[in-house]
Amino acid sequence: MTAQTLAAPSMNTAPESAVERDLPEGFAQFYRSLHEAFAARARDLVARRREVLQRAHEGMLPTYLHATKARPTDWRIALPAWCADQRNQMTGPADDAELVVKMLNSGAPGVMLDLEDSMVNEWNHTLLGHENIIKALRGELTYFDAKRERTVRIEPSSTVIWNRVRGLHLSQAGICEEPTPAPLFDLALLAYRVDLARLPHCTLCIYMPKSESAEEALWLRDVFDAIAASKGWPRDAIKCMALVEAHPLAYQLEEFTYNLRTYLVGLNLGRWDYMASLIHYTLADPDWVLPDRNTIPIDVPFFQRLRTLLPEICHKHGMLAIGGMTALYPSREDPKLNARALEVLARDKKNEADCLMDGAWTGHPDQNAIAVAQFPYPNQLHKRPPDIDPLPDLRPAPKAIGETTLEGNRAAVRTVIRYRHGVLSGRAASLLDGYMEDLATDRIYRLMIAQRLRHPGPYTPGSLNAMFDEELERMLRELPFDAPAEERERFAAARAISEEMIITGVFDPQ
Repeated sequence: MTAQTLAAPSMNTAPESAVERDLPEGFAQFYRSLHEAFAARARDLVARRREVLQRAHEGMLPTYLHATKARPTDWRIALPAWCADQRNQMTGPADDAELVVKMLNSGAPGVMLDLEDSMVNEWNHTLLGHENIIKALRGELTYFDAKRERTVRIEPSSTVIWNRVRGLHLSQAGICEEPTPAPLFDLALLAYRVDLARLPHCTLCIYMPKSESAEEALWLRDVFDAIAASKGWPRDAIKCMALVEAHPLAYQLEEFTYNLRTYLVGLNLGRWDYMASLIHYTLADPDWVLPDRNTIPIDVPFFQRLRTLLPEICHKHGMLAIGGMTALYPSREDPKLNARALEVLARDKKNEADCLMDGAWTGHPDQNAIAVAQFPYPNQLHKRPPDIDPLPDLRPAPKAIGETTLEGNRAAVRTVIRYRHGVLSGRAASLLDGYMEDLATDRIYRLMIAQRLRHPGPYTPGSLNAMFDEELERMLRELPFDAPAEERERFAAARAISEEMIITGVFDPQ
């Protein structure tokens, strides 16, 4: 297997006959017109992303659009009452029925069921995620609790169920003659299967990830228009929250929200994907070499300025501003780790609330009450920060923060190997050393290693290959003596894939 084969992006491909066997009757015909209308536009948008990244690496970094002043700024949406309180949105992979039920029974104001970063991008996982979402929306999803020997169901509640589709960077093969945009497929399949009358609030609630420009909001707006028209739904049958996870989008928030205002109810600062994107765009800049990830303070300026700008833009237009995920996870087996994780959570969410965010994300039911408690009101829409710079510098160099260590390099190598091992085992989110690692944090670590190779410093690996070998050998030694041979082979494959992704510059989300 060549290096390029190892590092090549995987395509989610439906097996032969999947359209007839796995998808609802009539869906193929319903979908064809959507593919014909929107696939080519999506390809153009993805091509423009590559151009923007290339220009950044040549020194022309993203900045604010000159057309901002020509856009109306006094418009407001009518925020539906049913989503006015989103002080905590629990998130997790849609293909894990037990976790979905536990999240929906946690008491969280919102739950986001994920078809993207925390799920392996393979056909069977995608299908199962869709099936679980449909059952959850109907209140029919269950799991069997072996410890208590009983079936657990979703309890009735006012929790808003959000559904994160895959982003434009991903394609779905095996549905049409050519690959089709993954978000278009996910949106269409969800809409085709749901009964609007049985949905809470008669609304399909979508989370859109990985947008990179205001122009992409027009594509998404037109997709929502077309799906609603095809289903005979009113426009307000679809509501959307969008993640701010790409550095270029941070400079186009006014334009993005304006373009999607018919459907948009809020923005979410997806901090870990945003950090990865920021590193990716500044990869050529030696001033942007970050310290070890877990030593970066929560109020680091490149986050804090965006945390302050995002609520200002959202509240000006009547929309919610939601903060990101805290990666350190509570533990019911380790009291010290649990206390530390919950203390970090409280400080992190308090910081977001002080920035006038309206809520945050968590991934564990034990985090819900603490997260909600940091936000004193259902939302802070009436609050605006005083004397805010409407066009702040969103790339303040990370000087004199955190620590850069040899152990930090090794921790990054261990994490990417173990994370990729989880993906090869069917898990796209893994609890590693107390931190919940998903595609975004794996991408951060790969990019941090690449930074240190490109801009040598005191703790740049002398030989990346040797460090990968050493950490793989350590992991293999730590396996139980009776671990099957295929488990060891999976770790070796994960090590090879991870290193090759770094060496060959494969840093787009995948």
